[in-house]
Amino acid sequence: MAAHNDLGNWGENQAAGFLAKKGFEIIEKNYRKNHSEIDLIVRKDKMLIFVEVKTRSGTGFGMPEEFVNVTKARLIMRAAEHYIFDKDWHFDIRFDIVSILISPNGKSEICHIEDAFCK
Repeated sequence: MAAHNDLGNWGENQAAGFLAKKGFEIIEKNYRKNHSEIDLIVRKDKMLIFVEVKTRSGTGFGMPEEFVNVTKARLIMRAAEHYIFDKDWHFDIRFDIVSILISPNGKSEICHIEDAFCK
């Protein structure tokens, strides 16, 4: 497996643990539908949250969350529509980003951005 895939998987596991500690229930990891993937689907009360996790080892090209562009957001929303329909979900939803930045000394900083796709 490529190093960037290892970093991505590590980041997704870190994000899942971080969210679980905040009281979110992890429902799904790496949900795929057609050409779309949702890294994490979590639930808190009657809110279903679709989470994109971005992990980077530096800011040379920008902050991790800046890598979620409009095209990526649309793909995530499309997959979320399928999930909502398949599960017959009738409550609130939200789209979040968990940004993980690893510093040169190996420490990581996690930032949870709620309602990341709102305008």
